[in-house]
Amino acid sequence: MPKTPNFTRITVINTPNKSQKLNFKSTEFLQSASALNNAPADFGCEVAFAGRSNAGKSSAINALTHNGKLARTSRTPGRTQLINFFTVADQIRLVDLPGYGFAKVPLKVKEEWNKQLERYLQYRRSLKGLILLMDIRHPLKDYDRQMIEWAAVSEMPVHILLTKCDKLKRGPAKTALLGVKKELKGHERWISVQLFSSHNHEGMDELQRTLYWWLTLPDDDVAPIEDDLTK
Repeated sequence: MPKTPNFTRITVINTPNKSQKLNFKSTEFLQSASALNNAPADFGCEVAFAGRSNAGKSSAINALTHNGKLARTSRTPGRTQLINFFTVADQIRLVDLPGYGFAKVPLKVKEEWNKQLERYLQYRRSLKGLILLMDIRHPLKDYDRQMIEWAAVSEMPVHILLTKCDKLKRGPAKTALLGVKKELKGHERWISVQLFSSHNHEGMDELQRTLYWWLTLPDDDVAPIEDDLTK
């Protein structure tokens, strides 16, 4: 089993306060918002986590922050319909978007959900990148592709986590990774992909490097860490 990387303290070089350090362990809940107009002030930098309701999104945030209770996990996927904001440091945030594509909710609610997600991705100025989580056994479903399309419209960099990779042996996991990269070939400039497990923390160091990259660099330099999708 891979060791948990010791990679939780990173010096920030391009934030409103250059002396800050990113310590994901100190991440705290800030507030929830039902729509963009009641979200926190649109200043600073933030990275959003999105994915189908059974992709392990909350578990990934909890593993990243070493806080098993920070992001709510539910036995009923898709129950949370709010955008949840967490403070990592001054004017630096993580955002937990509502799960999509699985929840047993009325069609009208789903349509409003989609509307708010699209507005957030297109108009949130402080949003620097999207962490898109997909169960490695069921990647690139219709809703995942829709999220990628919304991000493309906003020229938003996307980093894909193929979650629950511990459920597969190394060979099949690598094959799944290569398959997703092949489907996304041609989008290397703004999409990167990796294996990830909240259970054994595989891929945690790579996720943290991506977050650091997006949350600390000037706007003109924000893009996925180079990922050869042909590998």
